Amino acid sequence: MTDSNVIHAEIREDVGKGASRRLRLQDKVPAVIYGGQREPATLSIEHGPLKHAAERESFFSSILEIKVEDGRTQKVVVRDVQHHPFKARLMHLDFLRVSDEAVLRMSVPIHFTGEDESEAGKISGMVIQHLVTEIEISALPRDLPEFLAVDLSGLEAGGVVMLSDIEPPEGVEIPALAADDADEIMIANTVHIKESQGTGAAAEAEAAAEAEAEGIVDVDVDEDVDVDVDTDVVEQEDTEEDKS
Repeated sequence: MTDSNVIHAEIREDVGKGASRRLRLQDKVPAVIYGGQREPATLSIEHGPLKHAAERESFFSSILEIKVEDGRTQKVVVRDVQHHPFKARLMHLDFLRVSDEAVLRMSVPIHFTGEDESEAGKISGMVIQHLVTEIEISALPRDLPEFLAVDLSGLEAGGVVMLSDIEPPEGVEIPALAADDADEIMIANTVHIKESQGTGAAAEAEAAAEAEAEGIVDVDVDEDVDVDVDTDVVEQEDTEEDKS
């Protein structure tokens, strides 16, 4: 376990909204750890080091280690994180205990590579759209990848990449591939932007609509998948395990 994946925490007995508020005033983040057929435990973590660690993409798709002041450790993965709606602050984290022999299901990011080397990437006015940016996988902790790589170097004009084109590493499964519509899930495609359309999202949407109308390609012009955790409820400062 690398130092960057170790999180130093303190066990806390004082729970509830008031306790969480006091922790935040001390520049600490309330957290809870659960799972593994054991009772949940409440933690407090220094905000600065935790925020720095959470800035790494792999923080949310790697096995982490919680280390408390008495030296005890526990392997975990991040299950939920609450952000302040407009400040650069973490408000609360949920961690799930990990067993070496228990299969995990969690989402990992997709890294698209080879765009510049592809035929589509070399055509003036051709835009390669990433329609899916993360995917749920199933794997034992030792096989858990930080991301899945998708090579676009062979993408041609008008080409598409489907979910079924992803080749997961050994020991990793993609549950969505077992669905009946797995062959219909598009994760990347190409759209040609006319010079008269300009650039930007509006131009991409217009080009996509024209391409669909002409029967060239079935284009989904939705924005990239948003992987941020929902923070609409500002007043919710703790999970159910942390309520008084």
